[in-house]
Amino acid sequence: MRRREFIAAFGGAAAWPFSVRAQQAARPVIGFLSARSPDDTGPVLQAFLRGLGEAGFFDGQNVTIEYSWARGEYTRLPALAAELVQRRVNVLVATGGAPSAKAAKQATSTIPIAFVTGDPVKDGLVESFNRPGGNATGAVVVTTEMEPKRLSLLHQLVPGVPLIGALLNPNFPDAALQLRELEQSAQTIDRRLFVAKASDDEESNTAFALLLQQRIGALLVAADAYFDTRRDRIIAFAAQNRLPAVYHFREYAFAGGLVSYGPSITDAYRQAGNYTGRILKGEKPADLPVLQPAKFDFVINLKTAKALGLTVPFGLLNAADEVIE
Repeated sequence: MRRREFIAAFGGAAAWPFSVRAQQAARPVIGFLSARSPDDTGPVLQAFLRGLGEAGFFDGQNVTIEYSWARGEYTRLPALAAELVQRRVNVLVATGGAPSAKAAKQATSTIPIAFVTGDPVKDGLVESFNRPGGNATGAVVVTTEMEPKRLSLLHQLVPGVPLIGALLNPNFPDAALQLRELEQSAQTIDRRLFVAKASDDEESNTAFALLLQQRIGALLVAADAYFDTRRDRIIAFAAQNRLPAVYHFREYAFAGGLVSYGPSITDAYRQAGNYTGRILKGEKPADLPVLQPAKFDFVINLKTAKALGLTVPFGLLNAADEVIE
């Protein structure tokens, strides 16, 4: 090979990795902050990526996503959010409920935020649903307000149970509201309610023991990201102790839980992904209305019902959006 050709070839080979690095550096970066863990977020993360793709962005191709997981430990969220802000991400995505969204909002007033949360107006994240103002918008997942409905469904499934147990995380921002709603709903259906509280694994062990000690006949798991990260363990507890149980997201029913009722979380994540892409294209969060849930999923797992020796009333089967057989 001639010297000039050798230099040209060598120069081209050296320039190629530099060009790739330059392209990667030029990609916009999304900071994905979640109160949950990667192990329990697969389906909703895919929904987020699908929404992002609808806006023309694909991880590893024309955008880079950096993930931070609190794994149900809410106290970690402020530091994780601050770290993503320090990396100068182009959009900060906050998922897993109010704790993530609040941490993101406290960390930055300039970087755009796309959230999946409960009531963003009550939490001070936006000025209003139609006109968010500021640097945040996203999709709403209504879970806390659904506790009475879930307790009613559980009562219809097992009307003869005198004592119903509830698992509640006292560190969840809406825990006081959840407790009040559940106590009022229990009075309405004339049933006794025993509430066990847990925010970590040690407390969960104690809560499980207390629920069994009280001889509850059914279980309601209150909506909370920490419980989502321990979903399989909670479902196993209910199965081993033959407890009919109701949950807030369809993921639970598909993982073996008896019944779930709540908003379509996959739809909310898809919407947040789409908003993230639109923001990357130049739209401002202040101009994007907060999206409210249009669909609620009521899922019954008949396999689990059969294992529990439970006959599901025809009216509930008929009302279900999906029945797992």
